[in-house]
Amino acid sequence: MLQSTLLNSTAKCLRRPLTTRLFSTAAEPIPTPLYSLHLQLSGSMVSFANYSLPVLYAGEHGGVMKEHLWCRTDGKSSLFDVSHMGQIRWRGRDRVKFLEKVTVGDIGGLKEGQACLSLLTNEKGGIIDDTVITNAGDYIYMVVNGATKHGDMEHFKKHMEEFGGDVSMEYLEESMALLALQGPGAADAVGKILKGVDLTKMPFMSGMDCALDGVEGCRITRCGYTGEDGFELAIPSEHAISIATALLSDPTVNPTGLGARDSLRLEAGLCLYGHDIDGDINPIEASLGWTLGGPGSRRRLEGGFLGAQHILKPDGKFQKVSKKRVGLIGMKAPAREGTDIYDGEGKKVGVVTSGTFSPNLKKPIAMGYVETGLSKVGAEVMLDVRGKMQKAEVTKMPFVETRYYRVPE
Repeated sequence: MLQSTLLNSTAKCLRRPLTTRLFSTAAEPIPTPLYSLHLQLSGSMVSFANYSLPVLYAGEHGGVMKEHLWCRTDGKSSLFDVSHMGQIRWRGRDRVKFLEKVTVGDIGGLKEGQACLSLLTNEKGGIIDDTVITNAGDYIYMVVNGATKHGDMEHFKKHMEEFGGDVSMEYLEESMALLALQGPGAADAVGKILKGVDLTKMPFMSGMDCALDGVEGCRITRCGYTGEDGFELAIPSEHAISIATALLSDPTVNPTGLGARDSLRLEAGLCLYGHDIDGDINPIEASLGWTLGGPGSRRRLEGGFLGAQHILKPDGKFQKVSKKRVGLIGMKAPAREGTDIYDGEGKKVGVVTSGTFSPNLKKPIAMGYVETGLSKVGAEVMLDVRGKMQKAEVTKMPFVETRYYRVPE
């Protein structure tokens, strides 16, 4: 029953028609460099963002529920294929200036090796995409979502022409695979193929060029999409299977599909682009204002990025918004994406954007948007779940405590 619930939640995310091409329109989805390994591991393949990726695996530790819980278990980690995502290198003396025009983050403030989560915005202040950006020294390394990467790059090209400065964009296309190793045991597992690096001194949201299992030209970033410690590993495509196989030879590492990836990120309160955020939602509405920095920070005072005037007041304070993204608990049954939210008097006040049954909490959880007046923790609302009104309560996120790594003092 629970396995079916989790699969239905993921399937809805896969089916939703998006302008961002989340669901494949191609006759045949593109195989990632790990495709043959997925088949060998009995992966159940689906089309996601025009790529063929496993939604789950068969076997003793396979299935959405088991894969999800494995990732949260002490001493263990989960291996995801995220090669559909877009990897970009930015070069040129004006690369920081340009990126601060098209993203909201303090890119100029990143020390070498330091990374940040940032947002690409449009002229209205809406979110085009979310991205992880790393100062790699002589270049800037960016990872964008697979479903949005081509649109992102067209957006970049347009604004590069208007910018006129010294900046170049190198899309790594299919030359580099991308793996994510997530979970409490991730550092121990990756440490077996990463020599000469003391991972106890590597902070979360940092990265470096490296060799993995003797393969040069790789890159490791300590980040992730599960709420756990973990890493993203950029690997020359021709070596992706050998490195993934080396990681999976460790009995603490389990191959994990899109189904568990979705339920893990929802427990962690993280957004899925095209569902929880899009071009009509701004960072303040999405409760992502922190990506601009705190009160008085340079980016909030200077603005200068696309749509800043719709997000910031002249003094750097946030503009008022009519709705906000919140967490929801207390429902008896899972509330799916598109479920309407009402106040106590029967007035529609919002909509659910993601929902599932939490494997760790063993209860339904959801996130969505409600009118700002009902966005405080503890506010009571009603959800129309398949024609039946259910009580729910606004709660803080993440739903499950995050365990991002901190370097010991």
